[in-house]
Amino acid sequence: MAFVLSLFAGRLVQLQGLDSKVLQARAAKYRVQPEVLPARRGSITDIGGHELAVTVDAREIYLDPKDVDPAKRSQVAAMLTEQLNKPRQEIDATLAKTNLRYVPISRDVDPLRAKHIMSFGFKGVGAKQTYRRLYPGGTLGGNLLGFVGVDGNGLEGLESAYNKVLAGRDGKQSIEIGREGQRIPMTRSTRETPVPGRDVRLTINRDVQWAAEQAIARQVQATRARSGSVIVLDVRTGQIVAMANAPQIDLNEWQDAPVEDRANRAVSEIFEPGSTNKVITAAAAMEAGAVTPTTVLRVPDHIQCADRTIKDAEPHKVESLTFTGVIAESSNVGTIMAAQSLPSQRLYDMFRAFGFGSGSGSGLPGEQDGLLPAWQDWSGSQRCTIAYGQGISVTALQMASVYQTIANGGVRVTPTIVAGTTDEHGRLVPSPAPGKTRVISELTARRIAQMLEAAVGNDGTGTAASISGYRVAGKTGTAMRYDEKCGGYCGYTATFVGFTPADAPRLVVLAVIQDPKKGHFGGMVAAPVFKDVMTFALKSRKIPPTGTKAPRVDLRTRG
Repeated sequence: MAFVLSLFAGRLVQLQGLDSKVLQARAAKYRVQPEVLPARRGSITDIGGHELAVTVDAREIYLDPKDVDPAKRSQVAAMLTEQLNKPRQEIDATLAKTNLRYVPISRDVDPLRAKHIMSFGFKGVGAKQTYRRLYPGGTLGGNLLGFVGVDGNGLEGLESAYNKVLAGRDGKQSIEIGREGQRIPMTRSTRETPVPGRDVRLTINRDVQWAAEQAIARQVQATRARSGSVIVLDVRTGQIVAMANAPQIDLNEWQDAPVEDRANRAVSEIFEPGSTNKVITAAAAMEAGAVTPTTVLRVPDHIQCADRTIKDAEPHKVESLTFTGVIAESSNVGTIMAAQSLPSQRLYDMFRAFGFGSGSGSGLPGEQDGLLPAWQDWSGSQRCTIAYGQGISVTALQMASVYQTIANGGVRVTPTIVAGTTDEHGRLVPSPAPGKTRVISELTARRIAQMLEAAVGNDGTGTAASISGYRVAGKTGTAMRYDEKCGGYCGYTATFVGFTPADAPRLVVLAVIQDPKKGHFGGMVAAPVFKDVMTFALKSRKIPPTGTKAPRVDLRTRG
């Protein structure tokens, strides 16, 4: 007996003395249950505070297959199949994994639905609080806003770019539980409260955004185009009032959208701008004193540039066009003739000053720099084609920024998309003021604006962009479209960009249609989109006509 008791005593000494800490840690591992407390993600709103992306309460339904009563597995599977609209085979397969204790089977479940599921009282079926992301507008701002993944983190668009601001910080807690999963009363627990994410307020106007999306979608469908983009800019502030793309994705069903349709084409897709680019050549020539709006040029319908013969869109006899007429009638040859009076470096420097070859500074995710070859690398023909917008590539936002600069008296304002974010107390903190840079003189900007107004007049190429009662300045663009799939130029890019009122500009609207199959000229394909969007935006922003009349200008002279 003494020998047996000594064995027990030795074992007690080992358990309570030598191995006690190891055993306590092992017990705590099974008894103490850590749990993540998800933080509520901040909202994304438009400039008026209307929610574009919002987080709401949800529940995660999970299974503990080991704890499910084997006699009731069929009932559990039938109930979850009906309530969660899940395949029966999937539920059965999960229930068969009896070696697992925690298997999520459905996230983003409505709290009332989860309460009903729990009311059945099946062991092994649990619900955990979580959140789900909703987009009240469905497709509204889809490619701009982006979306979040199952873990609640932003994957695309502004949801990704501002994830650190929106996400907040998850909390955590640990509690002691018994064998049946119940909390043990009077035991220790620790809790770290989650910190909710902050809200992001955009410069977007919800109503104008909707109108822009409707207009570009209609025209892409009507012209059987590959895609399209529309941008609306506030001339004075540089704020992006709308940025729409077609095709557009439904944010609540983003998994169903093709990968190529998820990008924000307005900043991620580059294209050759064509004739909308001629205003930069005009600005360089006028700033250098080489021409004025009334300078007369004898313009044939073709011109030899090194080894290439470059033509105007339509054949014509030699015409005496004023430089205003060259821009209004979008003459490639006349634009080249004006550019030939400039050194290549001076023309290149003007492109750079307008923002070509570098990001716009907007902070929009996925933005491309475009392509502006160094002037030393220009070939003889490229020296000509660049003057009228072929041989360089830009984004839609870069081109819209060019016309914002002209409309703003020659001062470029960095485009912005975020008006501000909230602080930890929910107060809105405005974003820093955007940078401003003088690119051309106020006189040159005003002269170009008058030339662009003539382009929308009766003798110009942009008559389809005219708006009754308003003075409109704008420019058409039609360029051959480079396509990697065909290994060369296939199809066209049609563009129209302009501002209103021409004599007191408030808004810039740019419309781009890629690879249209029914028509391809910017004045036919893109100008109607400009008109629809600008008309709506003027009414929405309550911008009245100035009541003035456009000055009379001569596009051509006799002789």
